[in-house]
Amino acid sequence: STLGEFEELVLLMVAALHDEAYGVSILENLEENLEKKLNISAIHVALKRMEDKGFVKSRFGGITEDRGGRRKKFYVITALGKRMLDEQYALRTNLYAQIPKISFSR
Repeated sequence: STLGEFEELVLLMVAALHDEAYGVSILENLEENLEKKLNISAIHVALKRMEDKGFVKSRFGGITEDRGGRRKKFYVITALGKRMLDEQYALRTNLYAQIPKISFSR
């Protein structure tokens, strides 16, 4: 299984938020870090795909009044998901290290 670029960002945020990762918290934190507006449905689609691949697992939180009786769905990264992130990180770091030490100054 592979990890798309957007999925990777969502997965990184799930890992970073640890036990507080749900749709809106992931969206807001990613928007803040990327400094751009994102679509909540894109987040949900990525989460669903990654749950199918076994990179995250979800659980429902308790019912709270402010959500009109709807329960929040929380996500956590799995061991497989963490391994995927580690592999991507190693790959990128390795490729980055191969950039020649050239000067970009004019």
